[in-house]
Amino acid sequence: MRILIIDDEESMRHMLTVILKREGYEPSAFADASKALCALEADEFAFILCDIKMPGMDGMRFLKELKAKGRDETVIMMSAYASMDTAIECMKLGAYDYISKPFKSDEIILILKKAEERERLKKENRRLRAEAEAEYGGRSIITKDARMQEEMALIRKVADYSTTVLITGESGTGKELAARAIHYSGLRALEPFVAVNCGAIPEDLLESELFGHVKGAFTGADRNKAGLFQEADRGTIFLDEVGELPVDLQVKLLRALQEREIRRVGDTKSIKIDARVVAATIRDLRQEIKEGRFREDLFYRLNVIEIKMPPLRRRPVDIEPLALHFIGKYARKFGKPVKNLSNEALDAILCYTWPGNVRELENVIERAMILEESDTIGKNALPIMDKRLGEAAFPVADEEISIKKAEDALERGLIKRALEKTNNNRTKAAELLEISHRALLYKIKSYGL
Repeated sequence: MRILIIDDEESMRHMLTVILKREGYEPSAFADASKALCALEADEFAFILCDIKMPGMDGMRFLKELKAKGRDETVIMMSAYASMDTAIECMKLGAYDYISKPFKSDEIILILKKAEERERLKKENRRLRAEAEAEYGGRSIITKDARMQEEMALIRKVADYSTTVLITGESGTGKELAARAIHYSGLRALEPFVAVNCGAIPEDLLESELFGHVKGAFTGADRNKAGLFQEADRGTIFLDEVGELPVDLQVKLLRALQEREIRRVGDTKSIKIDARVVAATIRDLRQEIKEGRFREDLFYRLNVIEIKMPPLRRRPVDIEPLALHFIGKYARKFGKPVKNLSNEALDAILCYTWPGNVRELENVIERAMILEESDTIGKNALPIMDKRLGEAAFPVADEEISIKKAEDALERGLIKRALEKTNNNRTKAAELLEISHRALLYKIKSYGL
């Protein structure tokens, strides 16, 4: 590991050279900081040991020159006259640490070992960030669909900003994947990504989970607890199913967004937080506002940027590439030689309407990978080859060629399936079908359902 020494005292240069060589480093020593800068242009050095007080270009000026050139070497400053103010000024200019002269050999080696560990962690962070971007970044969302590609372009545009984002779409369309793409493609990628499903936490525990509590705030609160907003500080908090929040918590979320601060349950003072909020919902929040279940002011605060995740049935061009992606994923996971779909299996998945969207497709491929013994998934390995598929793909008799009758039959079949899927909950069925509740009631009556 190469180290650059800059000091106008020959005895100091000699001493440091001996110490560093003994520890296995490769030192190069200079009495003149300007000549050391030239050496940096020609060679690479892991660390720099630089004196502060020198004739000509001193240590402070050297740091400024490094900064101006955009260099990022780890610099350790040395001085016999160092004060706390001087040390602080060095840090502001980009120095990693400083050491007061005279020092023992063990002291300088300890600082260098700490610097080595810091560099190792920086490299590890860069590696993890690259892996996170590859797995969750916008490029990892597989699509050939023009509308979906527009949404991915929007994700890339907003990634570096702290603007609140609302992601809408049916269950299984990849809303959390989009949220992770926003986080891991942006400047907060190395900070926490905290996901919380607002509909999965009991209402009486939700406020404490989000904002934390202090000791004694309620029965069982035997210690202070940080909430998820605090855990996401400097990173991103993903509020999945934000439409499920009770109205009183909507008020507190609005305050957190407006004031950039939260108050723990039972606390008397607020805590500043810097957490980017990305929310998601399958609900039509505009309709929820009309029916008094969601605050309009919170909606506009959340909906600064809206990402709309289209259902898989509206992006059929993506079904085959997604299926092949999942085949590759589970082939690696299960150690199986399966690489493709038979023509019959491909026709089957292209004809299916995928009410569970991408999540359902992944589950179907995972199951098929377990069942398939050859290197190609056949139609028999797919669990979707049932009567419902035939109805959805070919809803009218072969001799019937009326588009209007085919559309009516398909619509009737989809409404029937939505009602079955939601146990005849018409509000939820309307959400799945992406139509208004009033329109659904009209169609149910019209089709005799």
